[in-house]
Amino acid sequence: MDHDGGSDNPEQAAARQAVRAAPVPMPDDDAHPVSLYQLCFHAFLVGIVTGLGAVVFRGLIGGVHNAFFLGHLSFSYDASRFTPEAPWGAWVILVPVAGSIVVTWLVSTFAPEAKGHGVPEVMDAIYFRSGIIRPVVAIVKSLASAFAIGTGAAVGREGPIIQIGSALGSTLGQAIPMAVGQRITLVAAGAGAGIAATFNTPIGGVLFATELMMPEISVNTFLPVALATGTATFVGRLFFGGEPAFLVPAQLGALPNQPGSALTMMLYAVLGVVTGAAAALLIRALHWTEDGFERIPGRYGRHAFGMLLVGVLMYGLMRHGGHYYVSGVGYATIQATLYGQLQGGLFLLMLALAKTVATSVSLGSGSSGGVFSPSLFIGATLGAALASAFQSMLPGVPVSGPAFAMVGMGAMVGGGTGAAMTAVAMIFEMTRDYDIVLPMIIAVAFSLGTRRLLSPESIYTLKLARRGHNIPNALHANMFLVQSARQVMETDVLVLDAGVPFRDLLRSPDDPAFRHVVITLEGKIHGVLRINTGLRRAVSRDDPSVTLGRLAQHNYIVVDESDAAFDVIGQLRQRRATMAIVTARDDSGLLRVSGVVAKEHIADAVASSIRIFPTRATEGLRRKTDVDGESRRESTVQTTRKEVRHESEN
Repeated sequence: MDHDGGSDNPEQAAARQAVRAAPVPMPDDDAHPVSLYQLCFHAFLVGIVTGLGAVVFRGLIGGVHNAFFLGHLSFSYDASRFTPEAPWGAWVILVPVAGSIVVTWLVSTFAPEAKGHGVPEVMDAIYFRSGIIRPVVAIVKSLASAFAIGTGAAVGREGPIIQIGSALGSTLGQAIPMAVGQRITLVAAGAGAGIAATFNTPIGGVLFATELMMPEISVNTFLPVALATGTATFVGRLFFGGEPAFLVPAQLGALPNQPGSALTMMLYAVLGVVTGAAAALLIRALHWTEDGFERIPGRYGRHAFGMLLVGVLMYGLMRHGGHYYVSGVGYATIQATLYGQLQGGLFLLMLALAKTVATSVSLGSGSSGGVFSPSLFIGATLGAALASAFQSMLPGVPVSGPAFAMVGMGAMVGGGTGAAMTAVAMIFEMTRDYDIVLPMIIAVAFSLGTRRLLSPESIYTLKLARRGHNIPNALHANMFLVQSARQVMETDVLVLDAGVPFRDLLRSPDDPAFRHVVITLEGKIHGVLRINTGLRRAVSRDDPSVTLGRLAQHNYIVVDESDAAFDVIGQLRQRRATMAIVTARDDSGLLRVSGVVAKEHIADAVASSIRIFPTRATEGLRRKTDVDGESRRESTVQTTRKEVRHESEN
């Protein structure tokens, strides 16, 4: 059970809270799928509501921020401008503490899933909860994150709107009967719509959903996601305008067309390595602080203490640096960095470290908000700091501070989240400068490679891995599904008459551990039998004279050698059959049993297809499959075949 002062792992405690609070989905959802046109219409609605949700959410953040920092009620708030000094003096330190009390009450009382940065909870719902997210999560996440960000927690607003959009998609998918996969598609559509509406990046929103949220990519899933994302972007532009999320200089000078640019490219690679290490540090710091704060008794106490530390850091920066810098989403600092208004490599490096600490403490102590914006902040300040260092060490080298800041943003996001294509596309949409793409690709690649060396899990998947919920780190096409039954079947099968005594199968000491038998009666298929060592011993001791006909199982299907594995699997599930008998016609036109397809053969086909593109998770599986395959080949015995006539099962 959940408790305030226990020593349980925080991820385990959060997982228990979420499981207790959320409904348990049925593992077999046999609802009929809706048409693609209906699904697209539902995605269109999700896009509209998510876009409006982004507008309301940003208004809530503005209202809370103005009330707690400036002392007046107003929903007008531009996060890209620095907040004036609060009239409370040093007492501003307590503003984040006040926000922590509200956040803790909302999360603890109504929706434990709303704690943290949101995206892992959406991924958990997609892969482990059939796309089910409670509707209340959208409301609680909006309020909790608005109070967290508005009172100074060093978190982002994109994580909450992703979870809000996903909750809206899931709610619609639960209200309207549809297949589980279609509900999951709406969840992914809500996530993409949320990030697109937040940053005005429709391409980035689509790629975010496809890279991180969608277990399967096809026309049936891509179209709804693209429609929701485009719709949400349009709604957002109606309220926020069509300008990109950040304004950048007209000429970034990312990669000038001159010989010295070859060295500049190498410097971008160095930037990628540095941001990859920074991403790994942020990932680890988030979980170190969670474990550390979990030792503090009481949810309210641990969160208040964490936000007190953030308040002290925020106030110290105001006293010595002129601005709060690390509070909230940090867009003002990013904007100032892009325009070169923040000078000094050491100062920029200090800001990157301060944001890492503030974000880790905020989320580790129990706040609600995203990690996307903090990653942009850290990447921008690191990039500008490195550009300053390169300009000092290598005079004359074409290095642009704003360009390095922009590339650093993408590299940090791509390395930390693992969404490389999303990072490249989003930064391009933010700058609308095509010259930034090439250095961005180089930096993101080096960043992602460095982060994976230091931290195999991303900032999203490590949180789930600590719960025991492992998310695939690659998408594989179901190549085994295009195989025919002939390629999947087991040919080591006996075809015997129902009157054969079972004891006759016990005489061969060289038989494999499992034996598949097709049983016939008067020349027609009568049943199937899967024999293992335990069955042999049990039957022989109980009644040595029992025949195969008495043991035959009748939950089988009959398929042709040319039938696709996809169809075979569908029939097995629909008929709840344990085995498929594969048949073929010989030259005389008679049907012969060629083999059988059982569930273990399908598993072997899956393993064989995914090992074509080995990943960290499948290397062990590949080696085990090789060993098992050799064992099966060594134990193969001569198959006894007999002509049979197919008795129609239809």
